[in-house]
Amino acid sequence: MRPIPRRSFLAGAASAAAAPLLPSFAFAATPTGTKLHGLSAFGDLKYAADFTHFDYVNPDAPKGGTFNFSPPSWFFNQSTLTFNTLNSFVPRGDAPPRMEICFDSLMTGILTGPLDEPDAVYGLLAETVTLSDDRNTFEFALRPEAKFHDGTPLTAEDCAFTFKLFKEHGHPNLMLPLSEMTDVVAVDARTFRLVFSGKQSERTVLNVVSFPILSKTYFEANPFDGRGLKPPLGSGPYKVGRVVAGQAIEYERVADYWGQDLPVNRGLYNFDRIRIEFYGARQAAFEAFKKGDIFYRQEHTARVWATEYSFPAVAAGKVIKREFPAEKRPSMQAIAVNQRRERFRDRRVRQAIALCFDFEWTKRNLFYDAYERSQSSFEKSDYKAEGMPSPAELELLEPLRDKIPPEAFGEAVIQPVSDGSGRDRKLLSAASKLLAEAGWKRDGPLVTNGKGESLAVEFLVEEDSLARVLTSWMENMRAIGFDATIRMVDSAQYQARQADFDFDLVMMALSFTATPTRDDMESLFHSRSADLPGSRNFPGTADPAIDSLIDAIGRAADRESLVTAVRALDRVLRARLDWIPNWYSANHRAAFWDMFGFKEPKPDYGFPVEAMWWFDKDKAAAIGKG
Repeated sequence: MRPIPRRSFLAGAASAAAAPLLPSFAFAATPTGTKLHGLSAFGDLKYAADFTHFDYVNPDAPKGGTFNFSPPSWFFNQSTLTFNTLNSFVPRGDAPPRMEICFDSLMTGILTGPLDEPDAVYGLLAETVTLSDDRNTFEFALRPEAKFHDGTPLTAEDCAFTFKLFKEHGHPNLMLPLSEMTDVVAVDARTFRLVFSGKQSERTVLNVVSFPILSKTYFEANPFDGRGLKPPLGSGPYKVGRVVAGQAIEYERVADYWGQDLPVNRGLYNFDRIRIEFYGARQAAFEAFKKGDIFYRQEHTARVWATEYSFPAVAAGKVIKREFPAEKRPSMQAIAVNQRRERFRDRRVRQAIALCFDFEWTKRNLFYDAYERSQSSFEKSDYKAEGMPSPAELELLEPLRDKIPPEAFGEAVIQPVSDGSGRDRKLLSAASKLLAEAGWKRDGPLVTNGKGESLAVEFLVEEDSLARVLTSWMENMRAIGFDATIRMVDSAQYQARQADFDFDLVMMALSFTATPTRDDMESLFHSRSADLPGSRNFPGTADPAIDSLIDAIGRAADRESLVTAVRALDRVLRARLDWIPNWYSANHRAAFWDMFGFKEPKPDYGFPVEAMWWFDKDKAAAIGKG
């Protein structure tokens, strides 16, 4: 699972649903007892063992230059507004984006690839991986040349230390996939063994082999708690350079990086320096881009894209404004309704909140028709449920009939289309009726319950642009009696309140992997993450029926059964309305100073320009940036 702009897990019904789904073997078509250069969940690998580079890169790309950009995506505990730690792998704190490029992993994954296959990984630190007969043990042969930035060798002891550390103390996105890890063994310096219980997801290993490997020696001498701004010892293509606390960070390319000539790295990591500057306000970041202090920017505010990209550098052709196709990955953008707070546990209250959102008015007046209405947690993908459930979906849903909303068995739930007036009386009347049915009666300007308590709802935000969009939604809620407000806080407080689930409503946007895993679902929707600080289960969803569908996703032995299981989950999520879907864009809106080279077309499953593009001296000289 990959977060994008903004910023596992049990009984009764779960057992009933699981009964007809006998366990299958992970990687059923993958041979055991054989050293493999890569793994694929379904089908064959695209790249043979003797491949020289990924097709979407330029293997002859020159090295050099600086790439100063505003990151459009981030991971773990990272923030684009500030930072107070350089440990990206702990639950708390604000780390700068792209700390992950300072660390290598057993196999490719988190940022750069492969980006033209939906479910494959290839050896990085590990030259080969061998599966046991029961497919629960993975033995990795580490490359002897692998080393940390201080020149010390990276060994199996470091791998074993890392996975134990993440399972006990890591960020939830690292901790949860390791819940069924039973053992890690450093067989010798160059042989590492990872053992699972057999209850893990079919594709758990595809996640965990992309986890960064840390230095045992370093973290035995330094705390793993995120305190301070001391850069952890890494092994990747970049290392931390200049740091201005909370304001800027530079990553310097490691000239003697041990893995620079590996096929999985050739043509990547071309900039000598990657710089990220932090701005508390979106407009300030945009002004820095206009001046040429920032070189690349993906625009997430429709109004700015439509009205403010007419500055002189654009007119002169020095800045290129264009759209790139979005990835072929399921995406989710929604408002989480925190059901740890009793007043939001009644589904009718959540429905009333959703009915107050006039998307059609917002699209026309605030979005310049640049966004479409999101209906699903798996938008823009085959995993999105459509129409009536298929027979295969019903096989998963029927055992749960008395545990899930009846709407899950009808047409896939969609949010109603408003009249676009900004205050659709029909929808607001329906919302008022739902509140009355849920026990909230009008008392003057507000609705109250039997205890005389008002129905308080606070949107928690960290950006002016989002507050602007949510204002009309809030005003509609006030019109029918909600005590609705918007609270804007700084980035550090926003992260902390998210981690502690201290909010009523909060927005999240993310992109799943092209082949979603049970691990992806657990961190968002499963009972096990509901009370885990730092998890992304913002609504506090803890439902055995949801858990059983997530288990079905984990057991899917082929893509067809995976699509079926995710669609069944989508139906239930949309009927429950723990997350209120809002909007999405079909493309990346990007602008950049014309000083870079890149290969087209972009790959289908990722767009890490900072890793794939390169500095073009001639172009830079032509626009005065040489």
